[in-house]
Amino acid sequence: MSPAAQPQGVFVLAPDAESRWVPFDFTPGNQLRFSLTIDGRPATAILDTGVSYSVLSRRFADAAALKVMAGGSATAIGGLVPIGWAATRDVSFGALTRQGGGLAVATLPALATGSTEPVDLLVGRDLTARYALDIHFEARRFRLLPSGRLPFRGRAAPLSISRDRMVYVSQATLGATHLRPMIVDTGDGSSITVTSPGWQAAAIDNVRTTTTISFGLAGTVTSTIGIVPSLRIGELVARNVEVRIEPPRGFSESIDAAGRIGTGFLQNYRVLLDPGAGRMILSPGRKADLPPLRSTSGLLFGIDRDRLRVLHVMRGSPAAESGWQEGDMICRIDGQPVPRNYGTLPLATWSAGKPGRTVALGLCDGRERMLTLREFY
Repeated sequence: MSPAAQPQGVFVLAPDAESRWVPFDFTPGNQLRFSLTIDGRPATAILDTGVSYSVLSRRFADAAALKVMAGGSATAIGGLVPIGWAATRDVSFGALTRQGGGLAVATLPALATGSTEPVDLLVGRDLTARYALDIHFEARRFRLLPSGRLPFRGRAAPLSISRDRMVYVSQATLGATHLRPMIVDTGDGSSITVTSPGWQAAAIDNVRTTTTISFGLAGTVTSTIGIVPSLRIGELVARNVEVRIEPPRGFSESIDAAGRIGTGFLQNYRVLLDPGAGRMILSPGRKADLPPLRSTSGLLFGIDRDRLRVLHVMRGSPAAESGWQEGDMICRIDGQPVPRNYGTLPLATWSAGKPGRTVALGLCDGRERMLTLREFY
C-alpha cells in the first residue's frame, strides 16, 4: 500500500516550541543532518522538504524489528526506488512529537549523503508542513513553530505544497523565463537546478559551464553547471548563483517540475518555510551574493574512510586534461595522509584552492601525481 493510504498519526507541538532548537551539521553532500528518536531509539536524520513522505532506512527498520509492508515504488533522483511502510509508536525531534502513524521504508545508501555513514531517516513534508520551519543556517540549528509565526524579517516568496507530488514548491525567474513549480528541497545539497528546456528558455549568454554529479536514492546523475549573474525568487534578487542544468528528460521533468531550490542556495540566508501561510522568507546572511566556491581542480570525491575516491572528473578541468579517471583513489595530499574526518578540516579545501597552486596527490597504489589548479568555469 502507498504511504498516502496509511494512518498519519497525531501531531503534538510543545508549547515552548520557540526555545526547542534542533542543532544540525552538514553532511559531505551538503545536507542538514540531525538527531531524533523513533520509538524511543536514537536515530540520525536529514531534513528533506523534497520528500513527500518521510523515509526510514531498511537497516534501521530491521534492527528495530519493525514489520515492513510492501508499498510499491517511488520516483527519486536516478530512477525508481522500491519502498515499503512500517507503523511507528512515535517520532520526536525539537518541539514535535508524532504519535502513531508510520514511515515509508527504503534502502538509504551512504552515497546519497556523500559520506561513509548512512542516515536512518529522511524527514519529509509529512512531518514538517503543518508548521513554520525556521532554519538558521549560520547558527546551524532549526526549529518548528506554529504556522503564521514570523520570527524575523526578510524577502518574501510564495510557498505551497504541490497537490500532485506533495512537496514544498515555489517559483523563480531566470533570465528570460519564469520557472514554476520549483521544488524547495532541503535534501538537495546543490544550489539551483533547472531543466534543460528551462535553461534554453532563460537564454543567458556568456556563461561558462562544466559537468558535475548529483546524488539521489537511486544513484548519481551527471548534469551541467555554471554561475549566472542573477536570479529572482519572489522579492529576492540573488547575485552570483550556481545553477545546475539537468540532462533532457531528467528528474525534474519526469515529475513535471521546473527545477529545485536546494540547500546550496538556501544556506546563504536565514530561511522560514511556512506553506500554511503561503510564504517563504529569506533573510540574507554574510555569504549572500558572494561568488560561490568553485572547483579549480575538477575532481569530485567520495570519502571512503582514509582515502578519497574520484566520483567524477569535470569537463574541461585541469584534472580532465591530465588524465584523471573516475575510480582513482587518493591517500595523501601534499604528503599528508587523508584523515577520517577529512571533510571537516581545512585540508579539504585544496580542490577549490588558489589558481596556479600545484598540489601533490599521492595515489593509494604508491604513485604521486601533480595537479596545477586553475579556473575553468
